[in-house]
Amino acid sequence: MYPWRLFEDTINPVSTAVGLSIDDTLPLSLARHGSPPILHLYIFKPSAIVGKYQDIEAALRLDRCRSNGVEYNRRSTGGGTVIMGPKVVALGLGIDIDQPGLKKGIGGIFESLSAVLIKALEDLGVDAGFRPKNDLEVDGKKIAGLSAALETEKAILFHASMLVDFDIPLMLDIMHQPPLKLYDKGYSCFSQRITTITEQLGHDINMERVVKAIENAFSQKFGVTFENDEPDLWEKKSIEDLINTRYTNPAWIFSHKHPRSKMGMGEFKTPGGLLEIYLSLAGNTIEHIILTGDFFSTTKDINLLESSLKWSSAKREKIEERLSEVWREDMIYGVNVSTLTEAIVKAKENLVNI
Repeated sequence: MYPWRLFEDTINPVSTAVGLSIDDTLPLSLARHGSPPILHLYIFKPSAIVGKYQDIEAALRLDRCRSNGVEYNRRSTGGGTVIMGPKVVALGLGIDIDQPGLKKGIGGIFESLSAVLIKALEDLGVDAGFRPKNDLEVDGKKIAGLSAALETEKAILFHASMLVDFDIPLMLDIMHQPPLKLYDKGYSCFSQRITTITEQLGHDINMERVVKAIENAFSQKFGVTFENDEPDLWEKKSIEDLINTRYTNPAWIFSHKHPRSKMGMGEFKTPGGLLEIYLSLAGNTIEHIILTGDFFSTTKDINLLESSLKWSSAKREKIEERLSEVWREDMIYGVNVSTLTEAIVKAKENLVNI
C-alpha cells in the first residue's frame, strides 16, 4: 500500500492563518491533486480558534486576546472554541471518505478516528474514551476536542486538538462564557472539566513523543507507513490563496454573526442540594452551560449533561428532551429531569447582555 504523507513540525509554532490554510488544503489535495491521505501534526502560536458557525465576537473577548498576544481566527470545521498554543498538539487529516478502515457516516468517522487517538493516549499511559458529540475524555474530563467537515465529495478534513498542557486562567480571561461570572470558582470549575496528558502522567512529556504516538496509532489502525513530506507547488499555491482570501480576511473571520450573546445564572434549591446554573445563549441556542452546586454527582455525568445541552435549543421542551436522552436514575442524587430543566429555565430568565 502506498505511504501516507506526513507534514510535521512541533518545533516552530505557526500562525492561525498558516496552520488552518494548510489543513484546508489537505482534502483539496486528495480530491483535486491526486494525493494520498495527509496527516498534519503541528503547534500554533497562542491562539483562540472558533468553530465555523460561531460568532467570534460573542465567543471571545477580543480586547483581552489582543492584550494577551493571542491570535484569533475561524476554522472551516464546526464545533466550539479551542485555545491553542505550544503545548497543544494540533492535528489536521485529509482522508478519503471511502478509505478502508474508516466507518461510514459522520458518526462512523468520529468513532474510527477517535479510536486512533485513544490508542495514542493509551500508548502514552493515559486511559481515555470517546464522549459524544466530539471530545475525548479521561474520567469525565476533556483531554482532546474533535471536529470534521466534508470539504469535497471525496475527502474530509478531520481536526483534533490534544491537550499536552493547558492554561486555564488564560482561557477564562479571553472567552465570553459563564466562568467569567464565577470569579474564584472559575478555575476550580474548569479544572474539574479539563485535563491534560501532563496532569494524567504526573510529569512533563516531550511533544515529539506525543506526536510519534499519534503517528504510530494511525499506522496501526490503517496499516500504512508515513513519508515525511511538505506541501508541493500546487499545495503551496492553495495555501497562499486561502491565507489571502480566508484566514486574513475580516469577512471570513467575522462572519456568522448571531444575535448578541446573553449570559445568566440561576440557583435552585432541590432535595439533592443547591443547583447553580451558568448559562450563555447565542440567540435562542445554548452556547455554554455549567452545572455546579452542592449536589452529589460525578464529573463524568455532569460533563455528559452539559455536552448534551450545548448548541441545542434553549426552549423548555427541547432542554427536557435533550436531558431525557442521556438521563438515568440518580445521575444527580435527589434531582430529576424536570427539576434540572426548571433550574436551567430560571437561569435563562436571568439573562443579561454581554
